[in-house]
Amino acid sequence: MKRSIKLVALGLIALAPACRRVEGAEKTSQQPAQPQRPPAPVSVATAVERDVPVYVDQIGKNVAPEVVTIQPQVSGRITGIHFKDGATVKRGELLVTIDPRPYQAQLDSAEATLARNRAELELARVELARVEQLIRTDAISRQEYDSRRSTVAIDEAQVRQSRAAVETARLNLDYCFIRSPIEGRAGQRLVDLGNVVGPGSPGGLLVIQRLDPMYADFTIAENDLTSVQRSIAAGQATVEVRIPDEPAKPRTGTLTFLDNSVQDGTGTVKLRATIENADWRFWPGRFVKVRLVLGTHKGAVLVPATTTQTSAKGPFVYVVKDDSTAELRPVTVGQRQGELVAVTAGLKGGERVVTAGQLGVTPGGKVRFEEKQARNDSASAAREARKQP
Repeated sequence: MKRSIKLVALGLIALAPACRRVEGAEKTSQQPAQPQRPPAPVSVATAVERDVPVYVDQIGKNVAPEVVTIQPQVSGRITGIHFKDGATVKRGELLVTIDPRPYQAQLDSAEATLARNRAELELARVELARVEQLIRTDAISRQEYDSRRSTVAIDEAQVRQSRAAVETARLNLDYCFIRSPIEGRAGQRLVDLGNVVGPGSPGGLLVIQRLDPMYADFTIAENDLTSVQRSIAAGQATVEVRIPDEPAKPRTGTLTFLDNSVQDGTGTVKLRATIENADWRFWPGRFVKVRLVLGTHKGAVLVPATTTQTSAKGPFVYVVKDDSTAELRPVTVGQRQGELVAVTAGLKGGERVVTAGQLGVTPGGKVRFEEKQARNDSASAAREARKQP
């Protein structure tokens, strides 16, 4: 009897695992399948290859190549103002007249003194010639002869002094008529008709600035100095200057100055570009955007700037493969080129990349996009690349 009970217990124990497997199988067959994630809607573009510039962007300031503060060089009352505020003046154009009458009188007096001294010199020379004949026959004393010679020398010195006085008087008279030393634009006049001015007048009479060509002064960091020096040595350095409110209209200039030292405290180096400014588009004292182009990056891979994303491991893009799956691709991002950005490593020209909708994309997951949208994005990227110099 006991033996029968043991056999039955062993049989039940053996059947228990089988029952659990059957029960588990029934539960598995009854559990619904997990739904697949739908393809993420995205916009894509095709990476393009193109030569692009390598540059340094800085903020600069326009500076006039010539700035002249007109100062009177003689004292007197202003009797004429011959320019308008803000007018364009030519070199040698009459600007201001100071009362010339006192200086004309000084010139007349100096010329009269010169004429008298010349007459006295002629008389002294005649008398010296006469005594030279007499000294040979000992008709006069040697002392008399030496006195005549001394008189001639004194009269010659007085003539030279009078001639210098005439030149000084003539120069002072010329200073009464103040003319522009350069061609440029006149500023606001600082004196009015009837004012008495002189060499010590504060501020001067007006300021004239030459506007064509125009300088664009800017600085670079000392870390960029080596690249700039190499570019200058290779003859590749050019400058593009832009007005902030007209960024799409750059003007190309020439790099004409590189300072001979790095500034203490700031670690920067001064540079200067010269640009044509016949239309006076650039104005002295105005801040401008300066792009120093150092060379050309051949065959750079360009994608829309919205393509690149950043994670804890660095920049990346989503590359769309032929089976419409997205691959997370780490990349190295280069310089911005308008609406595009250069990718220096990790991507090849012709590969499709996601430009919008990255938040819904998972690595290896499917993506969905319209072919029309893809073609439009690719064409837009190609057009933007062609705009680059």
